[in-house]
Amino acid sequence: MLQQFEKHINHNFPFLKEKRLLLAVSGGVDSIVLLYLCRQLDLSFAVAHCNFQLRGDESDDDEQFVKAICHELRIPIFIEKFVTAAFAEVHKLSIQVVARKLRYEWFETLLQNHDYDYILTAHHLDDSLETFLINFTRGTGLEGLTGIPEQNESIIRPMLKFSRNEIEDFAKENKLPWREDSSNASDKYLRNKLRHHVIPILKELNQSLLTSFENTLTHLGQAQSMVDDASKIVYRKVVEDGNGQKKINLSELLQLPNYRAYLFQWLNPFGFSDWNAIYDLVEAQSGKQIFSVKFTLLKDRNYLVVFPTQIENPEIYFVNEHQNEVKIPLKLSFCMVDDISVQSTNTIFVDENLLQFPLQIRKWQQGDVFYPLGMEGKKKVSKFFKDEKLSLPEKSNTWILCSDNQIVWIIGKRADNRFKITKQTTKIIQIQL
Repeated sequence: MLQQFEKHINHNFPFLKEKRLLLAVSGGVDSIVLLYLCRQLDLSFAVAHCNFQLRGDESDDDEQFVKAICHELRIPIFIEKFVTAAFAEVHKLSIQVVARKLRYEWFETLLQNHDYDYILTAHHLDDSLETFLINFTRGTGLEGLTGIPEQNESIIRPMLKFSRNEIEDFAKENKLPWREDSSNASDKYLRNKLRHHVIPILKELNQSLLTSFENTLTHLGQAQSMVDDASKIVYRKVVEDGNGQKKINLSELLQLPNYRAYLFQWLNPFGFSDWNAIYDLVEAQSGKQIFSVKFTLLKDRNYLVVFPTQIENPEIYFVNEHQNEVKIPLKLSFCMVDDISVQSTNTIFVDENLLQFPLQIRKWQQGDVFYPLGMEGKKKVSKFFKDEKLSLPEKSNTWILCSDNQIVWIIGKRADNRFKITKQTTKIIQIQL
C-alpha cells in the first residue's frame, strides 16, 4: 500500500512534496494510516485533532491518544474542543452537520493563521460508496452521484483509491495502534445503517463491488464534466451578472429544450431545493419569490433574479470553561488573575462564580438589554448604541459576550454591572480583546 500511495501522490498530487500540510487525525485506523504514510514519504505536516465532546471520556481518550503519538513522533499538533451538542441545539441542526461545519471552519482558520497550504483527510473508497448511496436514497442530481471529490480547493483526500479493508490490513501488518469509535457500531445514523446492512448485501451480490463502483464513478465524472462544459456555454448566452445579482433571461432560456436541467445546474449552488416551485416560477406572475437559506429567487417580468437575502447574522460561538483564548469571530483572551488593574473598553474583570459556561459570543439583537457598569438600572443595547453615536456598520460589527443569555460584555464597548468584582469575589477572570 505504501508503494501505491507514493505512486498516487507522485502522479496526482506531486505539489504536496513542497507544501506545508495539515493532517486531520481522529485516532481511527484511517487517519492513523494516513499519518504513517505521509511520514514515510517525508512530507512536511502537522496534525489537527477535533474533540467534539460527544462521547464523554472516550472523546478525551481519543485526544490523549493522538497527542501521545504526535509527541512520540515529534509531530506538531493542534487540538480544538467543540461544544458540538450545544451548537446543534441552538442552530436546530443535526450533530453530523454541525460537526462537519465546525471541523472545516477550524481547519480553514489553521491554514490562514499558521501558513499551511492544504488539509489532508483520510476519506477512503468505502466512504465514497456510502456517500453515493446516501445521496441516491435522498434524491440528487448527477453531481451528487460522483462520489467524494479528491480535491476541493484546499482539502485533499489522497486515500480515496483504497478500501477500508486495505487500510485495516496495512495497519495490522505494520502493527499500528488506533482507536475504535464506539458510535460507529450504532445504527442511529443513515451512514451506519448502509454500512452495516446494505453494503454487505451488495458485496455478496458482487464481490468486485468496489472495483465496479470506481469504474462507475469514472463514467459519472466524465458525464458531469460534459454537463459542466455545456452549462458554462449556455450560461454566457442566457445569464447577466452584475450588481451582486444574476439575471436569467427567460426569453432565451425557454428556447432551450432542456431548460430545467440548466436551471438546476445554475441554481443548485445557491441552496435552492424546491425544484417544482422553481420550474413553476418561470410561468408565474412577476413579483413571486422563492427563498433558500441565504438567497432569494425573484420573478421580475422577463427575468429570474438571484440575489443574497439580507438576514441577521445567526452565528453563535462558544467559550468553554478553562479555555484561554478564542480567535473566531474575534480574538479574546481569558485568564485568572489575583487582582484587577484599570478596566477599559478592551479589558474587563469579572467574577468567575457568576458565569455559566459555555459562554456565548453572538451579534447583538433588537430587544437586547444590559446593565451598564457604573450606572444604575438597565438599558437597551440599541439605546446605548444611539447614545454612543455608533454608525450602522459599527452596530452591525458589534459582538456580545453572554452567560446564560445574560450580557456580560458588549465587546470593546461596555461591561455589564451584574458580573463585576465585589468584596465577595474569590475568583477573578480577566477578559481582553
